[in-house]
Amino acid sequence: MSTQVKIALAAALFLGAASAALAKGRPNPGGSVRPCSLDGVNPVHHPQVFGNAAARAYGFVQSPDHTWHVDQRLCESLLHRST
Repeated sequence: MSTQVKIALAAALFLGAASAALAKGRPNPGGSVRPCSLDGVNPVHHPQVFGNAAARAYGFVQSPDHTWHVDQRLCESLLHRST
């Protein structure tokens, strides 16, 4: 596992824990983000994922027109790492 991936995963875990602590007592704007799936996800409601480099740890990339996409190469490497 590359250093960049390790940093991205650590950032994702840290930001997820931090956002959960900050959201305590506040209503959740909705749902959660699953790696390699943008089904029903509004990136505006998940800045902890889409607001930084952690998006790549979830398999997401942003195109030049600022649209989010699932990168199949990243997802394949995520699946191989989890097994």
